Amino acid sequence: MAIAILAGRDTTEQKQLEWFSTAWRDALLAQNADLDIRVWPNIGNPADIDFLLVWQHPLGILKTFSQAKAIQSLGAGVDHIFIDPDIHPAIPIVRITDPYMANDIVQYVIAYILQHIKLVEHWTEKQHQKIWAKEPPFNLSSKTTGIMGIGYLGSKAAHLLSELGLSVCGWSQSPKNIPGISHFTGESEFNDFLSRSDILVCMLPLTAQTENILNKRTFSQLPRGAYLINIGRGKHLVDEDLIPALDSGQLCGAVLDVFRQEPLPAEHPFWLHPKIHVTPHIASVTNPGTAAPQVYENYLRAISGQELLNQINIKKGY
Repeated sequence: MAIAILAGRDTTEQKQLEWFSTAWRDALLAQNADLDIRVWPNIGNPADIDFLLVWQHPLGILKTFSQAKAIQSLGAGVDHIFIDPDIHPAIPIVRITDPYMANDIVQYVIAYILQHIKLVEHWTEKQHQKIWAKEPPFNLSSKTTGIMGIGYLGSKAAHLLSELGLSVCGWSQSPKNIPGISHFTGESEFNDFLSRSDILVCMLPLTAQTENILNKRTFSQLPRGAYLINIGRGKHLVDEDLIPALDSGQLCGAVLDVFRQEPLPAEHPFWLHPKIHVTPHIASVTNPGTAAPQVYENYLRAISGQELLNQINIKKGY
């Protein structure tokens, strides 16, 4: 019995992610020093592999692991797995739900929302101009934050923002009940949700239904001067619709942590646009040390035929 770690689409990415694979191997060996852990491409006989740990794996390789009992994503998302055309439909896929990751991503969201609400950039500009401009508004605390995707991460963000005294609403495909949070459900309530969202935070999983959801039409339904934060996936955003929305004033700014192509190409206009903040997909980075216990537990469950933790619904895509 063996575990395979597959990180990186090609040789270049595998080299870049070598630290990640090593960190995962060490974290799992700390759980059980007798584990047989193999890192791609040094896999040996694929038939030896019972459990696959993947992050941006080489496409088409999964079909070679005929004895694998489960595929474990090494992150909260699983869309990077679904683009592989050769996944056996019967093999279960699981993801990570780690409190460390949740705290990380919620802190990111809160940091940028508070920076916007407290007008940090405005007061910084006045400082550079040496202007003592004590004039309202002094903050934008009356603004409502709308969170797209009220799952494990989105519900935690909504709760903490509400605890800070901010107005929060949420939208998802299925009904949710979070005290103090106005909730909208499904397509029929999407426009009502958008009309309430002065700050729009995308925390959706990437599915066929959510791809391209951040588009010209969506932006037009937001209050004028809305602020966008995308920490979902790059394919949620229609790139060519964002800059016109910013230049027209329909959006006043955007924070982007995820992109259609990563790394973001040097020639991409997002880098230098004055109303866009770019971060390199660091809103939440998997911590092998804190996530290894649940991955090891899933390994034990997989090889003994038990129900897996955090198994995703393949039909839904999350």
